[in-house]
Amino acid sequence: MSLYTITGAQLAFGHVALLDHADFSLEAGERVGLIGRNGAGKSSLLTIVADLAKPDDGLVTRQQNLTTVYVPQEPEFDQDDTVFDAVAAGLTHARALLDEYDVVANQLADEPEGAQHDELMSRMNTLQSSLDAADAWNWSTRVATTLQQIGLNGELRVGSLSGGMQKRVALARALVVQPDVLLLDEPTNHLDFDGIRWLEELLVSLRTGLLFITHDRAFLDRVATRIVELDRGRLLSYPGNFSAYQERKAQQLEIERVENDKADKLLAQEEVWIRKGVEARRTRSVGRIARLVEMRNQRAERRNVQGNVKLDVGQGEKSGKIVAELTDVTKRYGSRTVVDNFTATVMRGDKIGFVGPNGAGKTTLLKMILGELAPDEGTVRVGTNLQVAYFDQMRAQLDLEKSLADTISPGSEWVEVNGQKKHVMSYLGDFLFAPERARSPVKSLSGGERNRLLLARLFARPANVLVLDEPTNDLDIPTLELLEELLTEYDGTVLLVSHDRAFLDNVATSVIASEGGGKWREYVGGFTDWQIQRDRSQKMALDAQKEANKEAGKDAAPSKEPAEGRQAQRVAKLSFKEQRELEALPGKIAALEAEQKTIGTQLEDGSVFAKDPKEGTRLTERYAAIDEELMIALERWDELEKRRK
Repeated sequence: MSLYTITGAQLAFGHVALLDHADFSLEAGERVGLIGRNGAGKSSLLTIVADLAKPDDGLVTRQQNLTTVYVPQEPEFDQDDTVFDAVAAGLTHARALLDEYDVVANQLADEPEGAQHDELMSRMNTLQSSLDAADAWNWSTRVATTLQQIGLNGELRVGSLSGGMQKRVALARALVVQPDVLLLDEPTNHLDFDGIRWLEELLVSLRTGLLFITHDRAFLDRVATRIVELDRGRLLSYPGNFSAYQERKAQQLEIERVENDKADKLLAQEEVWIRKGVEARRTRSVGRIARLVEMRNQRAERRNVQGNVKLDVGQGEKSGKIVAELTDVTKRYGSRTVVDNFTATVMRGDKIGFVGPNGAGKTTLLKMILGELAPDEGTVRVGTNLQVAYFDQMRAQLDLEKSLADTISPGSEWVEVNGQKKHVMSYLGDFLFAPERARSPVKSLSGGERNRLLLARLFARPANVLVLDEPTNDLDIPTLELLEELLTEYDGTVLLVSHDRAFLDNVATSVIASEGGGKWREYVGGFTDWQIQRDRSQKMALDAQKEANKEAGKDAAPSKEPAEGRQAQRVAKLSFKEQRELEALPGKIAALEAEQKTIGTQLEDGSVFAKDPKEGTRLTERYAAIDEELMIALERWDELEKRRK
């Protein structure tokens, strides 16, 4: 039997039907990801399941004594409470039962035999059964155990915690209840990469039913066992994670396209986009993959000739080619070093993602690149003719009474983008706003739609450097994919701070990552490339340390041989097998480079994706795998060559 079922649910605000005869059920142990466009009604559905709101019509069935806990996007706390008290607030009902039990027990002790005594005894038995059912006798131990599981210090004040840590407190307050169903609205907001990984592992290990809203595609892939899409008032269910949903959705859309080809002409522009959007985006994404591979290759080549770039600058580089050049830059705040001896060159057209835990110094590094903050040591050379546009959701202001069209292009019906004039209606359509909504006031938009409008206004301004600080927050998945496409095609420079791993993979040509202690390092590629290279570097460093410890142990061991003999022993010659391996490595490296060049030519052409999408995907994966093999081969060749000499 399902934990929770809705049949024929209807919910409307004004003339907009958020739920239109929608059906939904949640089974025990399921982890359901709820997706849909901004303003579709996802949060409304979550509050209905949490029993905080009722549908206008429809049948709701819940298992008896079902416990549901709802964690909103922005949890509220008394900032003066300790973390222990904030988490214990989740057990308010259980603690109230325990307090009442103590009162009744005291009254019973003073009450002589009689009717009143019997009534108190009956109430005490009822309370005892309720306390047993709620496992409330040891509530303090439950709170302490949950705090340990989540990794929180119960003595700290909630007001002293960061947004990410307060999110952990909210989850602890929910989990201490030991709910049958956990409801999460945008649980990854305010969490950095480590926090998101921690949350993924926690949710996957739970045995409770889970219904959550998120636009983080990597999070959906890792956590969800089923995807439910809220589309025009209907709830559509797809078993599996987000990747499986995309495949099934594409197949479904193809069937719809064939069946409704003639009817397409009668549909409004917005309805056509909704039905065909995923299919169109999948087609475009194939070309984007090839282009991104090419851009990352170009980025890697530029890094290899970085010395030449510096020399060109000294001889009078063309204006605008260099965006910023940082040399041995250090920045401190008091005794804390935020950036320590960092060197990098940002060139026109680079799309750089900045990754690191909250408070690592990403904003400080960005400000130094743009020349807004001077380093304590080292030099920063900022390029010429920079036109910088910022996207910062916390500071961006919109006039709620203005129409969408006036917000984008006040006093004119035309927008100039990349030197080309475009009608404001058409431009708003590019950002998924229907023409009839162009004259609507900004106040009629949902939070996610307002962020989409902010992006439209940003791209309508002339700029050659875009600084995007968490642009993906509150954006639905269709808008995320649109933004990825816009940024990939954008000719200028993009400096991007984001915790959306899929977004970084699809946009960034390189990543500047925090490695702790103020150390920063640049990696070619996106988020996944950074993880692979970082893990490999850490493994190599660990192996080197083990080898050094092993050698140190040999040195410390007593020996009757003279010192010169022991020194000669440490300089190990190549074995016959290693010598053969060294001789074969140049040929292997050349073969890998030739194979990669051939695949690169096929990917650049792009026709392989149209003829055989599976082969195109295989070639893309093989191209990335060759990078790995080349790196390993080069490192091995370098190691053997040093030992030979």
